[in-house]
Amino acid sequence: MSRVTATAESTVAAPPEAVLAALADYRETRPAILTEHYTDYAVTEGGTGAGTVATWHLHATKKRVRHVVADVETTADTVVEKDRNSTLVTTFRVTPAAGGSAVVATTTWEGATGIGGFFERTFAPAGLKRIHGELLANLDTRLRSA
Repeated sequence: MSRVTATAESTVAAPPEAVLAALADYRETRPAILTEHYTDYAVTEGGTGAGTVATWHLHATKKRVRHVVADVETTADTVVEKDRNSTLVTTFRVTPAAGGSAVVATTTWEGATGIGGFFERTFAPAGLKRIHGELLANLDTRLRSA
């Protein structure tokens, strides 16, 4: 197995505290900013910040669907989702930036080996970068209108 990483970066026009609060709000904000790549979204424990457990189906492609059960952890500048069903970990890191906040969404997982692993390492990061980019754009739109 080899580690696969997908990263998306965006500037959100809100202070870091507001961005972190929005990212950690799995009851109201998160379902409002999800793209069509997420289905069957539900919060099963908590709902805000550390200790939250949320579940969804992530449609990376039409044929590639992953059932995620995410345990949420937070720090002063991150929201981290760790999937119980796999090695998938997504970290949203928020730092101050001109015009608001810089947000970096990084997803890592242990990829397949062989030819399947080659294709996964080649194509999956670009797809997840696009999905996270859309989610961050939706976050920016939501916070601008708040």
